[in-house]
Amino acid sequence: QVQLVESGGGLVQPGGSLRLSCTASGRSFSIAAMGWYRQAPGNQRELVARFTRDGSINYADSVKGRFNISRDKARTSVYLQMNSLKPEDTAVYYCNVVLYQGNNYWGQGTQVTVSS
Repeated sequence: QVQLVESGGGLVQPGGSLRLSCTASGRSFSIAAMGWYRQAPGNQRELVARFTRDGSINYADSVKGRFNISRDKARTSVYLQMNSLKPEDTAVYYCNVVLYQGNNYWGQGTQVTVSS
């Protein structure tokens, strides 16, 4: 079992920045892929950015050039630096981890609201 703890959401004005953090903990786990998804009201959950199994990075087209995903050396924490935020970035952001065994875990979600 893996637990994911997220932090860093909040209210920010358009053009502002936020940094999300997610840390995984548990017993004897090995992370294959990790990243961030988001879900706005009335919409499906969508990929924001992630590290894939082979170590490459995927970004949603809507955040390219504005968001940056990173992780720590232990690969148990993942971060999302969000710059030049827009009202359409408003959503609940979820951390996601996939283990090599195939198990899929989600964080509890953190609200990001971009509004003046």
